[in-house]
Amino acid sequence: MTHWFHRNPLKATAPVSFNYYGVAAGPPASKICNDLRTSRARLLELFTDLSCNPEMMKNAADSYFSLLQGFINSLDESTQESKLRYIQNFKWTDTLQGHVPSAQQDAVFELISMGFNVALWYTKYASRLAGKENITEDEAKEVHRSLKIAAGIFKHLKESHIPKLITPAEKGRDLEARLIEAYIIQCQAEAQEVTIARAIELKHAPGLIAALAYETANFYQKADHTLSSLEPAYSAKWRKYLHLKMCFYTAYAYCYHGQTLLASDKCGEAIRSLQEAEKLYAKAEALCKEYGETKGPGPTVKPSGHLFFRKLGNLVKNTLEKCQRENGFIYFQKIPTEAPQLELKANYGLVEPVPFEFPPTSAHWTPETLAAFDLTKRPKDDSAKPKSDEEVKPVKEPDIKPQKDTGCYIS
Repeated sequence: MTHWFHRNPLKATAPVSFNYYGVAAGPPASKICNDLRTSRARLLELFTDLSCNPEMMKNAADSYFSLLQGFINSLDESTQESKLRYIQNFKWTDTLQGHVPSAQQDAVFELISMGFNVALWYTKYASRLAGKENITEDEAKEVHRSLKIAAGIFKHLKESHIPKLITPAEKGRDLEARLIEAYIIQCQAEAQEVTIARAIELKHAPGLIAALAYETANFYQKADHTLSSLEPAYSAKWRKYLHLKMCFYTAYAYCYHGQTLLASDKCGEAIRSLQEAEKLYAKAEALCKEYGETKGPGPTVKPSGHLFFRKLGNLVKNTLEKCQRENGFIYFQKIPTEAPQLELKANYGLVEPVPFEFPPTSAHWTPETLAAFDLTKRPKDDSAKPKSDEEVKPVKEPDIKPQKDTGCYIS
């Protein structure tokens, strides 16, 4: 399969000690705080651990989130929030905004931000796996599932938790609607790339492959449009990726649509369809160069040298030559001036996000444990507004060397 996907950096966060001297009284409260500290640190470690797999990630995330729920929800399952929701200040950077973090004194902000990073981890895990030279069928399924899980997490955050924030996200920050929507759509589009690769491998009908490619190109176009009103300074590189993938999969659609037309003895139209594929492939190649030269978050790579990119170029060239030969010997059909309209609808293989829910509140949270936190004993200056102008160290993400003959780095 050997795919290439653009990845923005992981979110970075300031350390949180969960030390509430005077407030947390007694062993149960101290244990909860200690468990929160260690489970948070463990989860952050796993984000950059190359040996981490989805099962390890899920267990570590569930462990932390179930404890954090005690800071958010009341224990009697009423609509009331926990008295501890605003006890701690959390700082997180944003994927496109450098090292100056956003800060909120709100456990819901922590839940969303850490959840966002878990989703990013699934996309990066999928990217590493998809970049392998000889990927197995089971690994391809895991790439597909990981991208759908990531889409489900992003979707759940957007619909169920971001609306609960007291302080809405600023423009261009990760939790803003446009950015999170772009992440959702990108995950769906990339998962469909895996579906297309599988359909080609199994030699499915060209009409199905063309329809899937067209739907995937539309996903990329929609994601690009979602980001169109953001500042180019931090969104340009990501948008170049979305644009080049849109051109690339539209070229795929025209290529396979051409094969369908040829099989229906419409050789002239097939040639015109392949000529359009050739034109779009050349445009995608130019965008690959622009992507590599554009500054901004994301890896510095040459996608046009990647195996998945070169394969399509050869396919378009060979199919067009075949159509032209057939037309010269058999059909003698006129080639239309206008490219055929792609009105393709895939009935199979379309990707939907996997539904996601955070785990319930940990059983370690009891009424007695909660009562052991006495907010009247908080220091008076503790309620000062959080400062977000201090830089947070970026996450040191592991370098992934390119597989043989792929021509780029997978981040």
